[in-house]
Amino acid sequence: MGKGGGCVPSKKKKLPHVAGDSPSSAAAGTSRTAPIPRDDTTSVDDTTETAQPFSSAVTTAASGAARLRIFIVFYSMYGHVEGLARRLKKGVDGVEGVEGVLYRVPETLSAEILQQMRAPTKDDAVPLITADELAAADGVLFGFPTRYGSMAAQMKAFFDSTGQLWKEQKLAGKPAGFFVSTGTQGGGQETTAWTAITQLAHHGMLFVPIGYTFGPGMFKMESIRGGSPYGAGVYAGDGTREPSETELALAEHQGKYMALVVKRLNR
Repeated sequence: MGKGGGCVPSKKKKLPHVAGDSPSSAAAGTSRTAPIPRDDTTSVDDTTETAQPFSSAVTTAASGAARLRIFIVFYSMYGHVEGLARRLKKGVDGVEGVEGVLYRVPETLSAEILQQMRAPTKDDAVPLITADELAAADGVLFGFPTRYGSMAAQMKAFFDSTGQLWKEQKLAGKPAGFFVSTGTQGGGQETTAWTAITQLAHHGMLFVPIGYTFGPGMFKMESIRGGSPYGAGVYAGDGTREPSETELALAEHQGKYMALVVKRLNR
């Protein structure tokens, strides 16, 4: 699934960026990009100025308005997806008037099997979600590892439990996105996300990809980087590799991007 030279944009054409949304910049009406580190050790605060894709009104919550909630619903066996989820929440929370809420989907494997797979204990501070709770979200970001190029069975089991929501179309019109983890570079960074779009389609949900809004960070070739136009991603390798700062920064960017989209839809 190589990209080839045809996907490299003209050097004369500026890439679109999503503006950061710190309280100071929102109040002043200025625009800053989401964090795009120059390398894996660069601070996520390093940014460059670009144009906003949305009106500046999007980044300013109405006085006294209730906070919008984006549910970050994930399954993580070894912690890689959870790491992205927490960085996504940071991005969502950085947008005024929007809050990211972390949820885990139920495990389907027995404790014995998980022990044999050397999976670490889940963080009980992150609550389990039920299908009915999804209806309360203003937007949803789903995260999961790949299993042969598609979502893990635990996340699929959760989607399979949303039949009543589908029957009543309670999720129709809600924006949603994906973030993933794969073992290798050819392991499904794109297919794991795009094969999941069928779940959104049947619910009438609005798929929100990040495209190339991460700017130059999407074209970094100096080091291995997960993620794609479909959403943030991480390479887990044999399970011991930790997410790079670039992968985490892309996740934070996706959180901010989704928050801006949700605010625009709820104006």
